[in-house]
Amino acid sequence: MKLYIDKDPVENLDAKIKPTINLLHLCTAINCMIRTVKTKRKHRSRAMSNNRYHHNNHSQHSYNSTGSNNHHHYMNGDGKDEYHQSVVRLTNGYNLKPLDNVAVPDMCLFCFEVLDCELNNLEGPSAPKFTNEAYPLFVTWKTGRDKRLRGCIGTFSAMHLHSGLREYALTSALKDSRFSPISRDELPKLTVSVSILQNFEEAHGHLDWALGVHGIRIEFLNERGCKRTATYLPQVATEQGWDQVQTIDSLLRKGGLRAAITPETRKSIKLTRYRSQEIQMNYKEYREIMERRGQYGRVQC
Repeated sequence: MKLYIDKDPVENLDAKIKPTINLLHLCTAINCMIRTVKTKRKHRSRAMSNNRYHHNNHSQHSYNSTGSNNHHHYMNGDGKDEYHQSVVRLTNGYNLKPLDNVAVPDMCLFCFEVLDCELNNLEGPSAPKFTNEAYPLFVTWKTGRDKRLRGCIGTFSAMHLHSGLREYALTSALKDSRFSPISRDELPKLTVSVSILQNFEEAHGHLDWALGVHGIRIEFLNERGCKRTATYLPQVATEQGWDQVQTIDSLLRKGGLRAAITPETRKSIKLTRYRSQEIQMNYKEYREIMERRGQYGRVQC
């Protein structure tokens, strides 16, 4: 914008300059307002982007913490935060596919009846009425009010449930090398759990699983270079109050590793995670059901 000053007397100068100056001020003010609006829009857009980022990160964190009310946070031997490393490594996500509704109380009843007949030298029970589909399975025996482990053995190979439960009800009760065989006198103190294993997935790291959600099976080489395996069912870690690293370390010891456990040891394992449908029954419940059905008289204790 050009400002012209002619040869008019001085008293007329203000009259010519003031409108032009006022117009200049107005244009400057408009330009400032435009810049302010653009700046606010830019800041608002950036804030919205940051909010979306933090919301997504929070959702991922919560999602990856599913299965445990406690967000365990711990440091490994080299000072790195293994909990947040595990969030990054959980690239598989969780398999939220509903579990097959397979486990029923009659499975526990059947296991009790099989063991009851075995310990009383009677013919085993006839084939049960529950499904005979094939699944990997575990049978666990516990004793006393505090439910101390008395035997737990199963298979990762899919077995027809009728023959599988018949076999492992006895194997876990009588042939778990960690314990002496269960005796007839112990029957009234027993609780049995049947676990039907499903949804097996290869993990992307030793922390790529969730407490209280997944069971884990590890493969590793011991100090002699021999391949060893070990597993914990989903409920074990939470029952013991362990975090993920404590669970892995305990499982390595269970598998026979005697050497020092280092972060490198943990990272070298191959881990498979799975889910389980579990059902349990104690001896009193077993007796009551059998008596209601009029079947207990043929088994003498």
